[in-house]
Amino acid sequence: MSKIVAVTACPTGIAHTIMAAEALQQAADRTGHSLRVETQGSVGTRNTLSAEDIATADAVIIAADTRVDTARFAGKYMLEVSTVAAIRDAEAVIRHALGQVNPGAQTAAAAAPARDPSLPQIVAITSCPTGIAHTFMAAEGLESGAKANNYSIKVETQGSVGAQNTLTAADVANAEIVLIAADTNVDLSRFAGKRIYETSTKAAIKDGAQVVRTAMVEAKAAAPATGVAYADQVKAAKAQQSASRTGAYKHLMTGVSYMIPFVVAGGLLIALGFALGGIYVYEDANKGTLAWTLFTIGAKSGFALMVPILAGFIAHSIADRPGLAPGMIGGMIAASIGAGFIGGIAAGFLAGYTVKFLNDKIQLGRNLDGLKPVLILPLLGTAIVGLLMYYVVGEPVSLVLAAITAWLKGLQGSNAIFLGLLLGSMMAFDMGGPVNKAAYAFATGLIASEVYAPMAAVMAAGMTPPLALALATVLFKNRFTADEREAGKATAVLGISFITEGAIPFAAKDPLRVIPALMIGSAVAGALSMVMGSELRVPHGGVFVLPIPNAVTNLGAYLLAIVAGTVVSALALAALKKPLAANAA
Repeated sequence: MSKIVAVTACPTGIAHTIMAAEALQQAADRTGHSLRVETQGSVGTRNTLSAEDIATADAVIIAADTRVDTARFAGKYMLEVSTVAAIRDAEAVIRHALGQVNPGAQTAAAAAPARDPSLPQIVAITSCPTGIAHTFMAAEGLESGAKANNYSIKVETQGSVGAQNTLTAADVANAEIVLIAADTNVDLSRFAGKRIYETSTKAAIKDGAQVVRTAMVEAKAAAPATGVAYADQVKAAKAQQSASRTGAYKHLMTGVSYMIPFVVAGGLLIALGFALGGIYVYEDANKGTLAWTLFTIGAKSGFALMVPILAGFIAHSIADRPGLAPGMIGGMIAASIGAGFIGGIAAGFLAGYTVKFLNDKIQLGRNLDGLKPVLILPLLGTAIVGLLMYYVVGEPVSLVLAAITAWLKGLQGSNAIFLGLLLGSMMAFDMGGPVNKAAYAFATGLIASEVYAPMAAVMAAGMTPPLALALATVLFKNRFTADEREAGKATAVLGISFITEGAIPFAAKDPLRVIPALMIGSAVAGALSMVMGSELRVPHGGVFVLPIPNAVTNLGAYLLAIVAGTVVSALALAALKKPLAANAA
């Protein structure tokens, strides 16, 4: 039996930190090894490793997505992996860590993190503005240069047909350096804490071997994410949720995120037009006035692009740049035939998977691959999607949308209450997760069909959780620690801004009590908003859009719904959370 110590950490210090620790502990128990795990999270360090634990350990495992101070492990055999790697196959991580043990190395003053020899020593990205010739020529130059210097390398090409040979989390975690040969901006967020060297594609093409040698010497460590402030924890939580999205949900949320600015700009300009010119501002009698012009910009341009943008970026998420044109054109068709946002979603997925299939199946060789993204894929993708939208998908979807729209516009009494309760509770269930985003996407899409009540219910319900927690930390101080009471101030600001994720750190510490309490209040807010007929023309903004004329109807009733939901959740928190011991508070 071997003795192992481990440290787990992620940017938010919540889900992945705990999951990685549990996975490693269970794997050690199954394989008969002794393991002590220290977790470094948003609530501080727990199960801190003692000097004796470290001194007697045979190996050290660092399962982290942020920088961890390893100075105390000097002279020990250490393996660094991502939290995802530990969660997915903890037994393999333990075997790998123990397999690195080398008695002859114990005299080393400080041990470098152990690497998996099957993974590349260097990870690289190449990219150029067109994403064709220079991208692939630079990749070939780096591969040849690494081979000449006896290094293993994996190169991700970010070209016009999308990212190919994509780097995995394990590739990045095990690499000694990251080499970027690009003439365009490359997102470096996934390389936090790694040594990075940046150069041009021209340099990699001209002398890849020299670039590799220079990179190994001059690569500098990227700044790790600290996540110290409460607001930073919330931002990191949102980023982690975004990174964890997969499949159809990820693609849909990508489309929605790109659509939102068009909805906001269009909706507010329409509201301003109504405020300046009255409810009949769109009539020809007002043509040429400032009010008519603002309304026209919002309605005829901003809102007209909503569905095409939604469809285009769903397709872009699936098939990268080649999917953009077929997706947007499919979205334009959906809007023109009355299929609305549901038709746009269908067009986006059709375009994305059609273009991805064509891209995978059509092989022209590297010399002719440049024709695919600019000619073959847009042409074939657009033709196929357009024909399907007109002859197969469009009419049934437009009938479904018309029926949904008529039902929603006619909601009264108990039906409106039920929909408000459902949307409200969904918003608080996982606070930025799949259920929350499903409710949000549903309400946002309906704005294109001029159905505004669900959007009002969703925003009211989404503001309630952080506001309720902020209120509870003031009214019921003995239920919260000093740190939580201090964090409540920042939570209030996030709440009025409609950032539901501000409640996540509280919910993560005590989910069985906090989440039900928040769901109750959000359900009340959503139901009151629906039953009182409040409508919201924009999909975001929190209290900052409320003073804008006509952005919200029945403003007084809407504010009452938010206040009522906040108070209900705060009282529920007081009832469900037990008072802390005097020394803990």
